[in-house]
Amino acid sequence: MVLSSANKLRVFRLQFSDPGRAFYSSGDKLSGSVQLEADTPCRLSGLRVTAAGCARVERRGGKNRDRSQEVEYLKYEEELRLEEALSRDADGCFLLPAGKSFSFQFGFELPPPGRLVSSYKGKFGSVRYYVRAELQRPSQHALQCEREFEVEEPLDVNQADLLAPAAASKQKKVTCMFIPDGQVSISAQIDRKGFCEGEDISINAKFENTCSRIVVPKASIIAKHVYVINGHTKMLRQKLSAVRGNPIISGMCDMWQGRTIRVPKLKPTLLGCDIIKVDYALMIYLHIPGSEKLTMELPLVIGTVPFSGVGSRTSSMSSQVGSTSSWASFPSAPPSYSNIHRDLRVDGPRTPLLHDYDGAEDDDEGLIMRAPEVGLPPPPAYSEVDQDVIYPPQVVQVF
Repeated sequence: MVLSSANKLRVFRLQFSDPGRAFYSSGDKLSGSVQLEADTPCRLSGLRVTAAGCARVERRGGKNRDRSQEVEYLKYEEELRLEEALSRDADGCFLLPAGKSFSFQFGFELPPPGRLVSSYKGKFGSVRYYVRAELQRPSQHALQCEREFEVEEPLDVNQADLLAPAAASKQKKVTCMFIPDGQVSISAQIDRKGFCEGEDISINAKFENTCSRIVVPKASIIAKHVYVINGHTKMLRQKLSAVRGNPIISGMCDMWQGRTIRVPKLKPTLLGCDIIKVDYALMIYLHIPGSEKLTMELPLVIGTVPFSGVGSRTSSMSSQVGSTSSWASFPSAPPSYSNIHRDLRVDGPRTPLLHDYDGAEDDDEGLIMRAPEVGLPPPPAYSEVDQDVIYPPQVVQVF
């Protein structure tokens, strides 16, 4: 901050020792200096440095009344020793000579873990930290300059509770003009709750549709901002990123096995603040035409220390085994060709999927799922194999 010569100061600036540092955390040392330079000699009575940090929520109420609430997390004050560089006059004031630069050092340690909250800026509130220098002058108003700094508390996603999988299921009955029209359901699971920016969330899910409409499965990462003012709560929801599945027609189901959604660049989960809370969730839902969508949320915690895989191998493998057994099953032996007929025509009644656009009324004139009549070569001979070996299922392709 540079002041005009009318104040007899050319330079009044606050500078940190490490200006390129992105953020500080609990227990870190923050140091810097206050730089002074005068155009003409001037008298000073003192130089004070204060550091403060607080959470503040503010919202305009009815009849132009403002409502606000604050919680303090940092308070520091230091009187810098000007007598080490400046001389005093007969009145006890410090004399700042013209044309010479002076630098006065300061430093303090941030509170221990559990006492600070990460910096935040939202629509109705913020968590802000700053250092302010106040230059006191005899018979004049004090001059001030300040500089903000960011605080980011570490949040390790390798904690046991964040490495545990999260799963849920939900269903909904669909009606049409108050007449039952079947139902839709969702069952979903993710292998852990804790993630960091840039990581992929792997989703295993099953969607079932027994109503007469075509539904579309989707998933998105949701941020929930909660502000508290004098006991009143205000929540804002924000969609950050999304993925979309294939439409599901009536009587069918769809499965996601390892469908991924990437965590975008965003602030970590805000913990420990009494009046501001930021949570994240993975919302999985079905879009139902003409009806409210079926939604389901799985909790997410966005951290700063990424997943390492160390110390969580057992839980990760067990969750994968559980997931595999839940979403797919494999035969214990190779399939037999004895049940495969040479005539692959579909038995039973044929159900049309779509009618021709020319308005044909005969069901047989619609678009029918029909397998062509083709011949297959004889099955290969089996050799003696180990009974403990698990074979993948054989796939017969019909062209």
